[in-house]
Amino acid sequence: MNNFPDFSNSGYQVVRELGRNHLGGRVTYLATDVKTQKSVVIKEFQFARSGSTWTDYDAHDREIQTLRGLDHPGIPRYLDSFQTLDGFCMVQEYKDATSLAEMRSFSPDEIKQIAVAALKILAYLQNRVPPVIHRDVKPENILVDDQINVYLVDFGFARVGDGQVGISSVVKGTLGFMPPEQLFNRQLTEASDLYGLGVTLICLLTNTKSTNVGNLIDITYRVNFRSLVPKLSAGWVSWLEKMVEPRVEDRYPNAIEALASLPIYPLRSPEARLNQSSLDLIATRPGERLFHTIEISNSVPKTILEGTWEVAPHPSDPPHCPSSHSWISFHPLVFQGNQTECRITVDTTKLMRNKTFNRKILLHTNTLEQTYTLELRVKTAPLAMQTKSLPYGLLVLLFSFSFLASWVTAWFALFVGAVEGVVAVTWFGVAIGAAVGFEIAAWIMGTLASTAGATTGVIAGFAVGSMALLLPAIEALSVDSMTVLPGAIAGFMSGALTGLVAGFVVEKTTAKGISLGAGVTIALLTMASGFSLGLSFVLGLSKPLYISAVVGINVLMAAVIVQGLLQGIRLAAYSRRSEQRLIKP
Repeated sequence: MNNFPDFSNSGYQVVRELGRNHLGGRVTYLATDVKTQKSVVIKEFQFARSGSTWTDYDAHDREIQTLRGLDHPGIPRYLDSFQTLDGFCMVQEYKDATSLAEMRSFSPDEIKQIAVAALKILAYLQNRVPPVIHRDVKPENILVDDQINVYLVDFGFARVGDGQVGISSVVKGTLGFMPPEQLFNRQLTEASDLYGLGVTLICLLTNTKSTNVGNLIDITYRVNFRSLVPKLSAGWVSWLEKMVEPRVEDRYPNAIEALASLPIYPLRSPEARLNQSSLDLIATRPGERLFHTIEISNSVPKTILEGTWEVAPHPSDPPHCPSSHSWISFHPLVFQGNQTECRITVDTTKLMRNKTFNRKILLHTNTLEQTYTLELRVKTAPLAMQTKSLPYGLLVLLFSFSFLASWVTAWFALFVGAVEGVVAVTWFGVAIGAAVGFEIAAWIMGTLASTAGATTGVIAGFAVGSMALLLPAIEALSVDSMTVLPGAIAGFMSGALTGLVAGFVVEKTTAKGISLGAGVTIALLTMASGFSLGLSFVLGLSKPLYISAVVGINVLMAAVIVQGLLQGIRLAAYSRRSEQRLIKP
């Protein structure tokens, strides 16, 4: 046996109670239409039982009068009304939906859908002539079903205007959801209901119960919620803040404007993830263009990451706009996507050589963080003339080895050819042996894939062999071959060892950027200078032709070295002048 009222005389059977407002004397029931067997909602105003006033009855009557003229899928239709012994009843279309006051979990897309649907209902009300102001938009009065269909109910406080919306003599609404102009009984506008909807959406996003909404509102009637929605996109935060502005002039003027200004992107912001936060680029040659690829991703579902690159201003860089920089560029400069590769190009042509440049790269995005900073470090290459300077240490080594080899060989040749008339023959053997030794050294360098070293040995062997023809070969043929052999052995050892050292020096020289021809020439002059001075210490300078050869070779070698030094000084001076026009670190 239940205590539900009997509405059978009016054609309705109560199923259960849906809600009760003790202060207003209103009870809501779920009932069945006996004729159609459809579910309906009956709102009973128990005027006789409760301590209600005529003001409460006026609200009941206003709701009936308002609903009679409304026809929108988001507003349950008015069906009937009848009188009972305890009061008056209104019958309304039943929607199988629950109010937003009941704690439920909605996805970001569903919350956006609720906002759009509610705004369309308000736009319908505001476009009527005269417009209808609900005056009590709050979570309890917005129903949402499982398919996210939205319904606005309880029009007991609604106000139907004629032209401008008039001022009510009694403040009606719910604290926390009433805009300040309604709270202070000032004139309402079409922007007034937007405040209640905005606060309702904020409660939904912050998981705040309607009874605790006062915790979000400060003494200036401003709703503070930013810190409670850390993942909400900046566009949506700004939109909600404008919906709940305390001053009516600062809000959207009506629901149509609010709907048009609704952010097109999802409630949640994308999140930019970069595969690195700093870049280190090193140039290996002057004026080199350096490239590096940055990967940017976004893992937030149903959001699109947008971004644009910019180089932060630096006092050493020429003035630039965000889309252009003098030596740093991006491709693409602006992107849209959740998995993007951007190539950063650094042109070192305009930068000082052998310096380290530190710059900040800014990535502006539509995320909550908005701007990400990357550290860029660029090391430019040394000057070209520095990489091509003569390897004086290696040349000193080659000169010293040639000097020592010639000195030892000369003493050996004099000792073997001690008998007068045999000295020339001995030197002929030394020259032939040295030529063969140089060619053997060239063969060894060739097998080691040292082209530069092999070339040096071949040229040296050909030159020494040619000089052997200037010696008295006819006299050598008249002498026992045993006299030639010791000199040939000594020359072979000297030529082979010196050729290997020369090949090593030339290989290292060309590796430093000096051309093959210049490297071989410098190595041959160094060997000739060392050989001539080594021989002079043993043989003396008794013959004018020999004196001329020694002086000529060493003067030529000194000229090459001095010319290299002067060129280095000239290039250094030119570099200092040109560096003044380049960008500093």
